[in-house]
Amino acid sequence: MTTPLFKRRQSRTRFKLTTHAYGRPRLSVFRSGKHIYAQIIDDRAKETLAAASTNEKDGKPAKTWNVEAATSVGKKIAERALAKGVKQVVFDRGGYIYHGRIKALAEAAREGGLEF
Repeated sequence: MTTPLFKRRQSRTRFKLTTHAYGRPRLSVFRSGKHIYAQIIDDRAKETLAAASTNEKDGKPAKTWNVEAATSVGKKIAERALAKGVKQVVFDRGGYIYHGRIKALAEAAREGGLEF
């Protein structure tokens, strides 16, 4: 369950992204207790261009809630985005603090070739 403070942080982050994004798709991250999910969303066309998560069947790490699992999701989302022709994105941390699993996913996506 999300708290009102989290929703306020999330909407504040998304507002800044949509006003300063300059037409780039956004890399949106959702973190649950067991899994981490990443999507590249084109807000103008309202479609998901690429997605990756620890909840997928192929290449599932032993633990899905740690930093290594988030790093593997970051690498997967970067290679899937580059296959679709998306190189520049805006990182939407969604109200989560840029720390731990969120930071690991972002750094792995940067190493994979995404620019943000």
